[in-house]
Amino acid sequence: MKQNPQVNPAAALARTTNSRSVLLILSTLLLLAFANPSRAVEYSITTLAENLEYPWCVTSLPSGDLLITERGGQLKRLSASASTQNISPISGVPEVYFAGQGGLFDVLLDPEFETNQLIYLSYASGNEASNATRVARARLTQDSLEDLEVIFTATPGKATPQHYGGKMALLADGTLLLTTGDGWDYREQAQNTNSNLGKTIRINRDGSLPSDNPFTAGGGHPAVWTYGHRNPQGLAVDPANGAIYLHEHGPRGGDEINVLQPGSNYGWPAATFGLDYSGAKVSPFTQLPDMQAPLKVWVPSIAPSGLAVYRGEQFPEWQGSLFVGALVDQEVRRVSFDDDGLHEEAVFPEISARIRDIRTTPDGALLIVTDGSPGAVYRISQSAE
Repeated sequence: MKQNPQVNPAAALARTTNSRSVLLILSTLLLLAFANPSRAVEYSITTLAENLEYPWCVTSLPSGDLLITERGGQLKRLSASASTQNISPISGVPEVYFAGQGGLFDVLLDPEFETNQLIYLSYASGNEASNATRVARARLTQDSLEDLEVIFTATPGKATPQHYGGKMALLADGTLLLTTGDGWDYREQAQNTNSNLGKTIRINRDGSLPSDNPFTAGGGHPAVWTYGHRNPQGLAVDPANGAIYLHEHGPRGGDEINVLQPGSNYGWPAATFGLDYSGAKVSPFTQLPDMQAPLKVWVPSIAPSGLAVYRGEQFPEWQGSLFVGALVDQEVRRVSFDDDGLHEEAVFPEISARIRDIRTTPDGALLIVTDGSPGAVYRISQSAE
């Protein structure tokens, strides 16, 4: 385990200016605490799928089948009842802008999926001159998408194929969160509340906008929920307490884990622990008034992608732990808290690859997606006795 050398929870709390955020983080730290963090945990690893083309995310269907997105624009179903290579394509996926970091991103089930069969897809849309992060929903049959409709497109469009965000999550009230990136060349727009770049967006599941979003009455775009983000590729809601975690890529260093509060500013690019790729300072500030301090910072960068809060039954030792994928370090990190503060360790050394996504399953296992071509999907479960 490694203690975070840049930020500790007490320092983060001291710099957090919103008292409601302080209370939330304090309660979160208590709920995340678990017994002995160094206790060895036995597990088994099963390869579920191989030879995938740039897989981006995975999600579980009630049947036990898995849905897997590939960044090139393919959505695939992995059967739970046949061999590990029984993967079939699903037709009707919307056209994606597959360039740079763009393509097909996340897939999310509607909370009433078992009755309405609705799923949500996030993806890059448009062309070289103007492209954006978009969300569509459709009805899933066995091998196709029907009645597809676009329900949100980030504005304004941008002329760069980088920094899309693209992660989605459902809140307890049934609304949908979407992360968007700053578009690389448009990083100042992350501080512009009238822009959808560098934000988390909150919409209703039909694409309409909730009346209680923080900028509905003015001062910003009515879809914006939080702002000041660079390129968030991790978003997870803790089912035990509703805490919402987001992690995002810094430039050279400055990757962050944040606890989200509506209407809050998370700093980028006005405050950051990272340097520009030239080595120059992006900002002289790591924290500014009225901006939320990160819960954790990585310097140097690990390039985080994929985030899960573990609340399953298979591994009681991991209750409340955050599991983070590392693209640069090619490993999975487990982040946890106890009375001594924040702890971090690399886990699952058998999987030495760029980690793109991490999910929990209904039965308490973990799913790990590796990046690239070929990419793979692994299942982490209890060891057989």
